[in-house]
Amino acid sequence: MSSPTDRPPARQRRRTRATRARILDAALRELGRNPDSSLGDIAEAAGVARRTLYTHFAGRAALVRGLTEDAMRAIGHAMADVSALDAGPGSGRGAGEGSGPGSDSGPDAASGPGTASASGSVSAPASDSGPGSDSAPASASGPGSDSGPGSASAPASDYDPASALARFVLTLWPVGDAYRTLIGLAPQDLGPDHLSELLAPARETVAGILAEGQRRGVFHAVVPPGPLSAALEAHLLALLGTVNAGIWADDGSGAATSALIAAGVDSATATATVRGLHAPGPLPAARRHH
Repeated sequence: MSSPTDRPPARQRRRTRATRARILDAALRELGRNPDSSLGDIAEAAGVARRTLYTHFAGRAALVRGLTEDAMRAIGHAMADVSALDAGPGSGRGAGEGSGPGSDSGPDAASGPGTASASGSVSAPASDSGPGSDSAPASASGPGSDSGPGSASAPASDYDPASALARFVLTLWPVGDAYRTLIGLAPQDLGPDHLSELLAPARETVAGILAEGQRRGVFHAVVPPGPLSAALEAHLLALLGTVNAGIWADDGSGAATSALIAAGVDSATATATVRGLHAPGPLPAARRHH
């Protein structure tokens, strides 16, 4: 049986976690501003010695992996919040159930505390089709599946794809920096295939919403769900970039409205949909665990 001396004191463990979190926060800021920022720049921004940074992360690759795990947990928690508010079109699953980022079975799930919370997204193995393929990457239990109206996985008749898409954007907006930085860093540090695998749940969730919206005539069908999902992602990341540059100020309402209009919803309906969702008070924020 282990004794108290076998483990660092609780205060030291808290200090270690706080230092790691501070380093990751600084890395998110610095690498988001300049992807070529050195570890020395990040250590200085975090207010720690370089040797302290190396105590937590052996090098740039390890630091980017830490950022990736942190970003995917944040995205997973945001998706779980979406699931809790909108259980989705007749999936028959409880909020938070699924195998998306942040779940026990998600990527790097065993790498730290806070990973047990599920995302509530569709199960999303990385397929060869990717977000730019002609086929909608919705799973069999997600919106737009081949299941008939009477099946357990058929979308509920009162399901509103416009509200679902707006809610997704509004809830992901607070973690947009993490998402944007992940997309910017991962191709060179983790490889594009690994990035696609990590982001597949979020991308497939959006493509599923779009597929169902197209089926119901809510969204235009000029572009298939997969490519349209990729286009909306690029559109939202560009808007986030203008916010970070100080060109535009938005709490997510403008971005969500713009996404609906880009998907084919008329301006008045898009504005009313977002206004109805964006009630006073904070939206569910990403919960970060280090």
